[in-house]
Amino acid sequence: MVKVEIFGLALDEAGKSPIIVLKDEGETRVLPIWIGAVEAMSISMAINKVPFPRPMTHDLLLNSITALGGTIARVEITDIENGTFFAELVVSTGEETRRIDCRPSDAIALAVRAECPILAGESVLDEAGGPFPEHPEAVIKTEDSSQWLEELDRLSEDDVKYKM
Repeated sequence: MVKVEIFGLALDEAGKSPIIVLKDEGETRVLPIWIGAVEAMSISMAINKVPFPRPMTHDLLLNSITALGGTIARVEITDIENGTFFAELVVSTGEETRRIDCRPSDAIALAVRAECPILAGESVLDEAGGPFPEHPEAVIKTEDSSQWLEELDRLSEDDVKYKM
């Protein structure tokens, strides 16, 4: 497994689908993952620490894990099959560790909230990753939430391509 972090959010030029872009620690490779608009919004809001009066779904899940005595130790993007990514939450409860299957977008949304590491399998990076871009400004940086929110507002549910 390779430690990765969020590089930014982008939009697929052709389909206008949201993409979460991860980068490895050495900034030699990026891993783009097509996600849903709702998940992209959840990730962006968590990165930018936008407060909500009531818990959103990812907040509820993290609160539930915590209330039951668990912590999210890390999330892992474990596999890709036919363009679909697979991930697992690694949850520690005392001396026991459990792996919970989930979509990468949900795993990343939880990792941001839990402030835990995100890892990607070497085989996933080999198959779906690419070289770090020469001009990284093409990616909408996570700090630029207003531009991202404007782009998300233009999307309809029918426009979104899911590869989670």
